[in-house]
Amino acid sequence: MLKAGDTLPSIKLKQMTADGPTDVDIAEYCKDRTVVIFALPGAFTPTCSEQHVPGYLENIDALKAKGVDAVACLSVADFFVAAAWAKSLGVDGRIDMLSDGNQEFIKATGTDLDLSGAGLGLRSKRYAMLVKNGVIEKIMLDENAGEANNSSASAMLEAIG
Repeated sequence: MLKAGDTLPSIKLKQMTADGPTDVDIAEYCKDRTVVIFALPGAFTPTCSEQHVPGYLENIDALKAKGVDAVACLSVADFFVAAAWAKSLGVDGRIDMLSDGNQEFIKATGTDLDLSGAGLGLRSKRYAMLVKNGVIEKIMLDENAGEANNSSASAMLEAIG
């Protein structure tokens, strides 16, 4: 599992753009800037759609006022689903929706969560991290994937100080 002080690995994720699906190397994405990445189990799921993403949308300006250059949502949903989900939530490019459809990032970082018993397969744990120049400064995990408390935007704002 990721922890404070770890450097993010160079793993390619996908992001849907106006030009189509684009590779995003997460290490390069975080290079020379301050980024908040929040990860969640699934697109269109209740907690993710009703609390987690909306909380970050509501607090995006406050995060940027505290020096955050970008906010990204990481999920194992494919980039088509991530783009449709972003559109349904009115993200409008304010949050970068990053897809780990091949589950390479979650497996490499120990952030995978097996929800096969619920019929959901392999997903991401729910967490948020503050990354500065590719190094994790803070990481907050929700032990219960159905809750977005420790990884919420308000908790991140408090952790940034």
